[in-house]
Amino acid sequence: MKYQDWLKTIPKDITDDSVWNLKVYRAALYLSDLNWEDTQKIIERKFFSLSDQLYSSTDSISANVTEEYSRNSHKEKARFYEIALGSARKSKNWYFKSRHICTA
Repeated sequence: MKYQDWLKTIPKDITDDSVWNLKVYRAALYLSDLNWEDTQKIIERKFFSLSDQLYSSTDSISANVTEEYSRNSHKEKARFYEIALGSARKSKNWYFKSRHICTA
């Protein structure tokens, strides 16, 4: 699904939240939704632990960006961004490991 089409599917209560103004948050949510289709392919092939790792690592990106947004100190904000970046690296790793299943 293209990003512009995806934006039209987002409920108003999410777009009204101030964290929605962060581009990185919107991109992380978009990735999670795109990931859902790939996760379903992995589940159908009965690779449950792989699907769990892939989905939880991509889902963790937006969750940590949201946590960062609610923090007051720059040190705390930086810590949650660091965790979100770590989740992005983990997602890349799990996508690499599942690439044969996702493209089959």
